[in-house]
Amino acid sequence: MVAAIADAIQLEKPKMRFLSMIRVDESSGQKPSAQVLENMGRLMDEMTKAGVLIDTAGLAPTSEGVRMHLAKGGRISVTDGPFAETKEVIGGYAIFEVASKEEAIALTRRFLEAHGADWNIECELRPMMPPGECG
Repeated sequence: MVAAIADAIQLEKPKMRFLSMIRVDESSGQKPSAQVLENMGRLMDEMTKAGVLIDTAGLAPTSEGVRMHLAKGGRISVTDGPFAETKEVIGGYAIFEVASKEEAIALTRRFLEAHGADWNIECELRPMMPPGECG
């Protein structure tokens, strides 16, 4: 019996984390409807219970943020938002922990679908480096 459990553990694919960044056109002024919020709430609950959604959140507008820049020589500058040169911004994110890129794509597709047909948004999906590694 112990050998069977050990074999099953070895066959299980290691989990990978993916960051899905939702890009929105901040100048559109579009806000999530009650239906979108309800869809997202159900989806987040389902994914959390399944153990694949590690974290997710929407982000405040760029007018409430700052952009920081480190220049060669060590000088750091801080610019208050909004950022006029930026059209699309990251409006939210989700962190998934799954066995494959294909699973992360399927979950991201569900996040996009939960918004409905009235939205024009995109998600950038990228694998996260394991702790202790740097790209």
